[in-house]
Amino acid sequence: MNVKLKNISQSQVLTLKEEISYQKGQVVSKTLAQNNAVSITLFSFDKGEEISTHQSQGDAFVTCLDGKGRITIDGEHFTLTEGQSIVMPAGHPHAVYGEEAFKMLLVVVF
Repeated sequence: MNVKLKNISQSQVLTLKEEISYQKGQVVSKTLAQNNAVSITLFSFDKGEEISTHQSQGDAFVTCLDGKGRITIDGEHFTLTEGQSIVMPAGHPHAVYGEEAFKMLLVVVF
């Protein structure tokens, strides 16, 4: 299966946290790739913004790019800061909350 990246420059050095902007009072997403096997998305959360509890059919790998976010998996809270990662397992309820302004890279493997 051929995955093609979109919405991002190629053949140059990038700083991922600079590839998406914060928007007051919003969660912003930027899809980089999506098909039946994988989804790669950049997210920015203004402080206090969230994606409420839901489940995914794939394992969701999150890396914090900037700020401070709270990941909830099966009711347990985890705090991520820049450079830290966590896996939200497929089929488990999870949510994401911006404790501060927060940017993350989400890779979901189906």
